Amino acid sequence: MSEPVRDYYEVLGVQRDASPEEIKKAYRKLARQLHPDYAGPDSEEAFKELSVAYETLSDPDKRKMYDIGGPDALRGGAGAAGDFGAFSDIFQAMFNGGFGASSQGPASRVRRGKDKQVAVDITLEDAAFGAAKEVAFDTHVLCDTCHGSMCQPGTAPEQCTTCHGSGFVVQIQNSLFGRMQTQAPCPACQGYGNTIPSPCVECSGAGRVRTRRTLNINIPAGASEGTQIRVSGEAEVGPGGGPSGDLYLLIREKKHPVFDRRGDDLHTWITIPMTTAALGTEFELETLDGKKSVTINPGTQPNDDIVLEGLGVGHLQRSGRGSMHVHVDVEIPKKLDDASRDLLEQLAKVRGEVRVEPHRQQASFFDKIRDTFMG
Repeated sequence: MSEPVRDYYEVLGVQRDASPEEIKKAYRKLARQLHPDYAGPDSEEAFKELSVAYETLSDPDKRKMYDIGGPDALRGGAGAAGDFGAFSDIFQAMFNGGFGASSQGPASRVRRGKDKQVAVDITLEDAAFGAAKEVAFDTHVLCDTCHGSMCQPGTAPEQCTTCHGSGFVVQIQNSLFGRMQTQAPCPACQGYGNTIPSPCVECSGAGRVRTRRTLNINIPAGASEGTQIRVSGEAEVGPGGGPSGDLYLLIREKKHPVFDRRGDDLHTWITIPMTTAALGTEFELETLDGKKSVTINPGTQPNDDIVLEGLGVGHLQRSGRGSMHVHVDVEIPKKLDDASRDLLEQLAKVRGEVRVEPHRQQASFFDKIRDTFMG
């Protein structure tokens, strides 16, 4: 014995005097909860029941018959079992355009061009001061013959005779609940709503042609390895003469044979004799700005850092430049001739220096506190 059919208004959770909009809203809410794609296969029967109730109450004639005589008043029995695909069609129609109503017009043949990335090699000098570069790359440009219309000169697109310009066709499907209509892109015009009977010969109806383009661009000071510079609207023209994409320049910086770049600062190393470290001197250093005078103060120690302000790389997107760091290495002779040894021994005697002078490591702040409290 079959189970009694639940009241359709109860299934939808609405009053018997509910408006069509209230019935539709209730179905939408419950359909999302009960559809097997969302709730799992166990909800199949409940979704069928919901769909039968909605199919009946959303149709004014069927609703009137149901209100008078219940399910038995409907020819064929609205509660009869059928192909579950019909219920899926109801769900698809509700949430993909809504029972044959199109929310979109025909598709556009005109689209934006794709963005493009091009690698640009620069030197340290380019990065320090900025530079003008010539970049060549393959791309699409506007067709000179049709100027993006895609049509042979003197012709124009024609409205599709199949869909009459709408870009879609309505498909009728018979289901348990009657005839259902759905929409699909027009196969004759691929959803564009028009056809091009005479495509441009030059671009084969694309509205653009492929070519190699050369572009002069400015690399700003401060650019470094991996920097990406966006040049708006300089990539390919879109299909149908659509807006151009953006060009992205990926910076690849060559290593310098002398200077090591760290951020916007430059680093270089020099080696001086111990006598120069002791006495000091001046010398000329070759920099990116030409020769600059550098002072080595008397008593310069190994690994001292001489900083030359403003001789580094220009800052990106702000004024000023980094610094040049000159790292000093003091060379100690490994072998001495007799004359040099005599002179150094005389110097050590004059200065009262001994060969080895052990000393305690300087106490830290915490060592001093410990000694104070512990005696």
